[in-house]
Amino acid sequence: MSASDPRPTQSSVGDRYHVLLDIGQTLTGTLEADDLYAAIHRETARVLEAEGFYISLYDQARDLATIVFFADRGRVERVDVTYRGSDSEVIRTRRPSMIEDRLDDRSLLVLGEEASDVTRSAVSAPMIYKGRILGAISAQSYEPAAYSADDLDLLKGIADISSVAIDNAFHIAELERRRREAEQIEEIGRAMASSLDPQEVLGKVISAVLDVLDVDGASVWLLDGATAQVARSGGDINLPQGLVWNLEGDLVERLVEERRPVIIEDLSSSTLVPGQLRPHLAAGSGMGVPLIGGSRVSGILTAGSRSPRHFSEDDTAVLLRLASQASVALENARLHSSLQALSLTDPLTGLPNRRRLQIHLDKEVAAARRGRSLVVALFDLDDFKSCNDSVGHVVGDGILRAFAQILDEENRAMNLVARYGGDEFIAVLSESHIDGARLYVRRVVERVGEDPVMARYGVSVSVGMAEFDRTSMKTMEDVIQTADTDMYRRKSERSRQRAGDSS
Repeated sequence: MSASDPRPTQSSVGDRYHVLLDIGQTLTGTLEADDLYAAIHRETARVLEAEGFYISLYDQARDLATIVFFADRGRVERVDVTYRGSDSEVIRTRRPSMIEDRLDDRSLLVLGEEASDVTRSAVSAPMIYKGRILGAISAQSYEPAAYSADDLDLLKGIADISSVAIDNAFHIAELERRRREAEQIEEIGRAMASSLDPQEVLGKVISAVLDVLDVDGASVWLLDGATAQVARSGGDINLPQGLVWNLEGDLVERLVEERRPVIIEDLSSSTLVPGQLRPHLAAGSGMGVPLIGGSRVSGILTAGSRSPRHFSEDDTAVLLRLASQASVALENARLHSSLQALSLTDPLTGLPNRRRLQIHLDKEVAAARRGRSLVVALFDLDDFKSCNDSVGHVVGDGILRAFAQILDEENRAMNLVARYGGDEFIAVLSESHIDGARLYVRRVVERVGEDPVMARYGVSVSVGMAEFDRTSMKTMEDVIQTADTDMYRRKSERSRQRAGDSS
């Protein structure tokens, strides 16, 4: 270290104990991981040559070390570097190491941009806490023989302090994660009590996973027979809603049949990933757990990371806890949704009933008053009562179901067809004019004439139509009454025509 170097030597800062005490006070007071890594670098560079510097964290179960902080000649960079920990002398032997020259021959990581301009000497030390190796730190120089035995000893002391600070930061981060998890589970619990909308519950589940696990994407898949479909997705790598996956293969066996969590560390190469999903999955890692409602698996909750990541047993446990809460909330919301659907659905035909019609038509009339076009078509099965009395209610019910199916199949998704009462049905044709409504009515009438059940019993249909008129109509009753008047006018004309023909 030259006389002009602003960094103090050990002798100039006094006793080594005081140096480390000063560093320890700084590091142990830093709780955020990224801030802590930067502080370790800053404090090391204050007392040692550290033109190059990195910190790696070691996962002993996977024998994988990951660079979490990297600085080269004052520039701090984010790098995606991993290496086998057992290949590192420092991690393998758990002892500090000093290389005086030809660093590129002995080190796994050499800083510098060109072969002729790379670091030449280094000191490295393991970070060990309570007998467990957490990783390593390394300071490097572009000059040979830049370090002494005292420097190596000092870096070992810094590594010891850093290991305590890093372990403390991990614990703080885990406590914070558990606090957020508890808040999110409480939020899902509130949704169970207050929200009866399945989509709202799903949204809270996705938010909880993204927040607690700090992942890049999360999805809820709901099972329907032999398929699973994305019901809700969120995050930077969210899957398209409605994406379908045929339930087959090893992934289904683990998640659905065995009800076990699944972790996929490399989505790009894993044979567990179904071919249907592969085009939609970015490279990275993912995990999934079953959603168990009652005694069956009703869905799958997944979380993913854009970059390769090791999901731990703790991560899986968190996702399982969130899935458990989500399952209860979803079952509650779905039960309410089913009951609500029953209250708004005609049990015989499966069409919306008069109550659902009223809710829908109120909204459509309000939109029509603002200028949107609207036509209502009222259908009445001719002489249905007489037919029903003569052939029986079983046949009559079949006729009603057959006609309801025709209405539904000819209907556009944005429109609504409903059973108005008895043998009367209504089609609410949004953003349609009378000419378009006539085409729809013509298709329905033609289908009635071709239907084997209705043709067998000579059932025909009368239709009345009304286009909303802002000058003369104010309410849904006005529109229906106009359509009803039009229908009876048409019936009367047809009766007069038949009477004339018979005479």
